[in-house]
Amino acid sequence: MDRTGGETGECCVGPGLEVSAVSLHLGEEPVLHGRKGACNVFMTGCNLHCLFCQNHPISHLGVGKPETPEGLRVRVMEVLDRDVRVLSFVTGSHQVPAILESLAVILEGAPRTVVAWNSGGYERVETLRLLEGIVDVYMPDLKFMDASAAQELADAPDYPDVARDAIREMARQVGPLVVEGDLAVRGLIVRHLVLPGDLSSTRSVLEFVSRELPAGTAVSLMGQYVPAGRALDHPLLGRRLEPAEYEKACDILEVLGLETGWIQEPDENA
Repeated sequence: MDRTGGETGECCVGPGLEVSAVSLHLGEEPVLHGRKGACNVFMTGCNLHCLFCQNHPISHLGVGKPETPEGLRVRVMEVLDRDVRVLSFVTGSHQVPAILESLAVILEGAPRTVVAWNSGGYERVETLRLLEGIVDVYMPDLKFMDASAAQELADAPDYPDVARDAIREMARQVGPLVVEGDLAVRGLIVRHLVLPGDLSSTRSVLEFVSRELPAGTAVSLMGQYVPAGRALDHPLLGRRLEPAEYEKACDILEVLGLETGWIQEPDENA
């Protein structure tokens, strides 16, 4: 889309920065926040239309406001000045030029900051190459490997092919996870949310990681699915993930020998 000419495309965001929130966050994988937390910048909009989006108001309803690079720097530094070292951009794939402009200002005043990129995995390789040498830690979702599920659940039938190419490129740029002390300083963490009814094609996702990504690639196998957004009315997505479904996913992870990463303990209150 020609955003400078007034077009906005699927994400409904123009050429400038649009930010939903900047906050201290302790809810990521432990190596992303350590003891002090991470500064998460939640970008407005998204290039996917996932039925089950946990950030539905931000991603699909446009909750947020325009921001300037200097304005974002001020908001980010309020968090980083608390001895926070990780700056994580959440769902920023559609705002890369504006984010890069902001980072040029932010990193000048915070050179030791680890830059993390938390995305849906639906990104062009050409776009990711603009981030090479700037992003230290990539945290893409790998949502599904079935084109029909990707069409139904995210309105993106090409998601499996696009995400595979994108994650291979991320792996090329940063390699396996490197942790110093209690924080990740470089590397790739592949996130996978297990969906009810195996709509997430979990075995195929984990086989891709095992066979095509570098040995030691970290996997975060997420079992916290709850219905949200438009998923509430879906015949399969309208329920919580059952413990047995998540246990099966963990078994696949073990059989494939994917030992680096995280699984979640069952929620006794679910």
